[in-house]
Amino acid sequence: MPVTRNPGVPRLLRRLNDRSALELLLSVGPLTRAELGERTGLSKVTAGQLLARLEERGLVEVAGERASGRGPSAALYGVVPSSAHVAGLEVLPDAITVGVADITGRVVVEVVVDPAGGGDPVAAVHEAVQRACASAQITLSRLRSFVIGTRGVVDPRTGDMRFSYDLPAWHTGVLASLRRTLGASVTIENDVNLVALAEHSYGAAAGQDDFVVIWAGIGQGLGVMLGGRLHRGITGGAGEIGWLPVPGEPLPADVSRPQSGSYQRLVGQEALAGLAREHGVTGSSPTSSPGSLVADLIRTAVARGRGGFLDAVADRLAVAVAAVTVVLDPGLIVLAGDVGRAGGDELAARVERAVAKVCPTRPRVVTTGVTGNPVLRGALVAALEEAREQVFSDTV
Repeated sequence: MPVTRNPGVPRLLRRLNDRSALELLLSVGPLTRAELGERTGLSKVTAGQLLARLEERGLVEVAGERASGRGPSAALYGVVPSSAHVAGLEVLPDAITVGVADITGRVVVEVVVDPAGGGDPVAAVHEAVQRACASAQITLSRLRSFVIGTRGVVDPRTGDMRFSYDLPAWHTGVLASLRRTLGASVTIENDVNLVALAEHSYGAAAGQDDFVVIWAGIGQGLGVMLGGRLHRGITGGAGEIGWLPVPGEPLPADVSRPQSGSYQRLVGQEALAGLAREHGVTGSSPTSSPGSLVADLIRTAVARGRGGFLDAVADRLAVAVAAVTVVLDPGLIVLAGDVGRAGGDELAARVERAVAKVCPTRPRVVTTGVTGNPVLRGALVAALEEAREQVFSDTV
């Protein structure tokens, strides 16, 4: 019988080879044609054809030369940074922070914009993105992906906001309006889930596919990564630990009240500030805002060796860590948020010891390793993944 040839196979192989080459150049930096061939298993001829194809499409360029002791220098090829840009946003009631990164992940600009009351979220986001584009000297059309981090529950089935106490104007229908304004590649994501992505890519959980982020600060949250993927739950409510039932604390009578959750009453700003007063700990900055007051108290306690207060905070944080551990057994807990960052390794070690007293397994507890704005960095991680999928998936 004659052999049936599939004309789509060579095209598919070229596409796969092109994508592998682009991802390799992003991860390790510029390579020569020979180095690219060695790392991908392609012949020099095939690697040369691949680079010529990508160069013609404006995805790679000559980025320098590699000196050779026995012959002429070889050209180094790298990904063209300006071939695509993405935007990551953190939306808060009083500020919208926008970061713009090129396809390599380099952040080219970061701006903070006042949302002017937040009555129209679409207009506020559009204005913030336009300001960021102007600062980055690019047009809005150059942005291939937008990821927006918010405090609230996002429905994983629709991608829309289910509810947010802090952002009442963000509701069902906002995502569709944003996509009509900015383009189809707009995603809304829970802020602590984005922190988990940042920890996985750059922070304390780099290389770990199973871990949990405990966010302690203004509001309480949880980000769960299992098998290298975020776990959001059926309705997007996974991680709402502010509602975790706590022994000795009354169950909420009205879930529409943001401070009514049992665990929230245990580790919220007012609760930890009261705990500090009980232990005689006062902050170093009397003018601290309510949002930074507890972080200031914890930093002061670490600096002055106030172990009693730190142990009391650790015992309260351990309630959530132990509850998560006996259900998921993630092995690694990352303390993030204002409290986690302020407590550092000292608080993390105390939480680990406190968990070991009440939990049959002892997870490793570490402090966040993400610098800068962790929500924004996670949003850019997610946006870059989407943009690279668009740009790299069809190169032939």
